[in-house]
Amino acid sequence: MKVLMLSTDQRIFDERSEVRQRMIEYGSLFEELHIVVYTGVVSKKETRLSHTVFAYPTQTRFREFYFFDAYRLSSFLIRNRHLSVITAQDPFETGLVGYLLKKKFHVPLQLQIHTDFLSPYFRSESLLNRVRVWLARYLVRRADGIRVVSERIRQSFLKKLGLPESLIVVLPIFVEPKNFFEGRAKFNLREQYPGHDFIILMVSRLTSEKNIPLALQALSASREEFSKTLLVIVGDGPERQSLQTLASKLGLGANVQFLPWTDIGNEYYRTADVFLITSNYEGYGRTAIEAIRSGVPVVMTDVGLAGEIVVNEETGLVVPVGNAAKLMDALRVLHHDPGLRKQLATAAKERLKKLLSKEQYLERYKAALNSLL
Repeated sequence: MKVLMLSTDQRIFDERSEVRQRMIEYGSLFEELHIVVYTGVVSKKETRLSHTVFAYPTQTRFREFYFFDAYRLSSFLIRNRHLSVITAQDPFETGLVGYLLKKKFHVPLQLQIHTDFLSPYFRSESLLNRVRVWLARYLVRRADGIRVVSERIRQSFLKKLGLPESLIVVLPIFVEPKNFFEGRAKFNLREQYPGHDFIILMVSRLTSEKNIPLALQALSASREEFSKTLLVIVGDGPERQSLQTLASKLGLGANVQFLPWTDIGNEYYRTADVFLITSNYEGYGRTAIEAIRSGVPVVMTDVGLAGEIVVNEETGLVVPVGNAAKLMDALRVLHHDPGLRKQLATAAKERLKKLLSKEQYLERYKAALNSLL
């Protein structure tokens, strides 16, 4: 099988990235894997990632022409490399090009769904997202196969779009266990920030859908009670400055630390008391998996893998989206009950044993595309 993949993830060209390694693993399943990546005019060039995997930047001068450049380049590859399957990494910008290629060349199309675009929070975020929802609703009904990353999204598609079950496969991004989760942590939050009796960790892109202000507001509402609590926010993004300003306005200067993502970022999990996700919507939530593997209990809003991996009061605590009071109640319970923290963390680790191994995951990935033929 020769596969065309349409992507917007430029980390594919970074030799050190997990994304690039994942593409190489995918490519080992097929005769050839050709990846067209939406890029601006940059130094990235056509790259051979392995003997079966090739990546091509669109080198687009103006964003408005991404579609045309991706379509033109993909058409050339389909004709000259005789590609038999198309997979698009979203039902929006890459999905539209995939659909047009499917129509022209009669090649089956798989759409990958990595975010819960049917969430009302996604739609209300911007005019662009409202257009994306309309486009995605149109495209998913015309795809030959759909890969979603959580059972939540599958159920949403079945109920809201009326799609047949046979069209949808649930396959989240595989989260590789990290060897340094065993033994003594190289980086200790308690040693780095002494004087705190309860450390809450967030690892996230600093973007609006992550709703990190919810965590700040919850902590501020109980600042006197949690005077020795520290919230550590690891990550970067366009909301960083506004979040720092909000933390200062709420009087949380001594209770919040913003740290950039580094190579030891995963070490942060191990010395935290609780891992927190406050997103308005998620496709899956792989950072929750990393936290659970590190032995940290998870508190999260009812998004992504909540109810699937993080089950309320069984393998973690789940609170309603946008509810600061319920969030603070959950954190309060875990703050005062170390035994419950350990119980939830242990139960969550046991639940992870039911996840697919890498070999099973790759086999299912291949089967999902092969079924389109």
